[in-house]
Amino acid sequence: MIAYLKGILEEVGEDYLLVEVNNIGYQVKVSLRVIEGLPAIGKEIKIHTYTYVREDMIALYGFGSKEDLNMFLLLLGVNGVGPKGALGLLSAFSAYELQMAIISQDAKTIAKAPGIGAKTAQRMILELKDKVSLEDTLEQMAGGVQEPVSFGELERSKAEAVEALTALGYSSAESMKAVKAVNMTEDMNSEALLKAALKHLF
Repeated sequence: MIAYLKGILEEVGEDYLLVEVNNIGYQVKVSLRVIEGLPAIGKEIKIHTYTYVREDMIALYGFGSKEDLNMFLLLLGVNGVGPKGALGLLSAFSAYELQMAIISQDAKTIAKAPGIGAKTAQRMILELKDKVSLEDTLEQMAGGVQEPVSFGELERSKAEAVEALTALGYSSAESMKAVKAVNMTEDMNSEALLKAALKHLF
């Protein structure tokens, strides 16, 4: 199995890219988030990959981080979510955002992804809620996990505020719903976000 490709970016399409590695061109299907984070044509890139094999097709899927790859594999395990749907979800959300939505059982947000209806979103939550933990998600954030499009300070502030609220005794779901209810601005740090979120819990 091809774990990753490191080579020259030769071409970019609507949902794929072409990477040349040792004079061999690999066509890799990717999410919109990966495409948005790509360097210029001719630059070297490294992309994590998964080889999807079925009787009628073989396709290579690419991801900007191991976290996105792991989330893709989790999504493939959900009944009714194929590779196209999984890639659509990772186009609409980062792996971190999906994890948070699953943990907080926010089916409404998940259903906003293309090709994902309310029933599929509920099924995702049901099947993945025990495979995604708040602790692991926050640990990824604390470790500076890099996505094709960077989380940025605002996403870090969200994670820190959720962690602080759970430390105060609120449940994961309560904490994330309170943080999501805040009308956030780009200059809002975790302390300001925490204070604003607390108002939604009283």
